[in-house]
Amino acid sequence: MPNYLASAPCWVNVPHPNPRVTPMPEAASSAILIRDGRILMIRRRNPPSLDMFAFPGGRAEPGESPPDTALREFLEETGIRARSPREFAFYDLRAENPGRHFHLTVFLVDADASEIAEAADDATEAGWYTPAEIRGLNTPPSVIDCIEKLEREILGG
Repeated sequence: MPNYLASAPCWVNVPHPNPRVTPMPEAASSAILIRDGRILMIRRRNPPSLDMFAFPGGRAEPGESPPDTALREFLEETGIRARSPREFAFYDLRAENPGRHFHLTVFLVDADASEIAEAADDATEAGWYTPAEIRGLNTPPSVIDCIEKLEREILGG
């Protein structure tokens, strides 16, 4: 008996011929830590935001919740053990390169003031910036949107 499945084309990870059709979104989370009016930012080492400044974060691992993803990525990229994630924003993002689609949940987090940020993993730099300074950095549009929301709702800018 012939094995029809063996000769069937495999459509997994093949871009759809219609460019308006996007793949199933990947879950991702990032976290915002504020100290004395400054926000911790990292510079990304890898795509999709290569060499851009962003909040620490990344893709979820299988079975991981959005808050757990935010806390894990924050620790991996900054060395800071964040806690108490509170959902702040959500974005349905299509990456610039075709075939990537993310559902990004952004959280506000707390951490002990004694913890020092050190760039690691996907981060080449880590630093504290005011909202005005962040506007002058190369960032994804979602970062600027979050900064404006922070100023309206939390920082009072």
